Amino acid sequence: MSIVKEFQEFAVKGNMVDMAVGIIIGGAFGKIVTSLVNDVIMPPLGMLLGKVDFKDLAITLKAAEGEVAAVKLNYGMFVQNVVDFLIVALAVFMMVKVINGLRRKQEAAAK
Repeated sequence: MSIVKEFQEFAVKGNMVDMAVGIIIGGAFGKIVTSLVNDVIMPPLGMLLGKVDFKDLAITLKAAEGEVAAVKLNYGMFVQNVVDFLIVALAVFMMVKVINGLRRKQEAAAK
């Protein structure tokens, strides 16, 4: 079997197309979650914590000198990314939980 033919069979399989669709939707979902965290969740949270903008939270390790930029530890951005991750992880967990529940119902109905 030639490599081209083998690749065609691989690429045309339904699982490959499903995976591609999942990756595209996942990328779009990631952007929505990032916007939710940055634009909806973090501003009110920052306001509750004393009008803090999490994007600006940083520890300066070395001050700027001339044209050399300061070296900063941007822990505020890290906090935002952790919140992003937790929301995506929760959404994926819930989706897997629903799919597993549907599979159990199908298996029980098949018996």
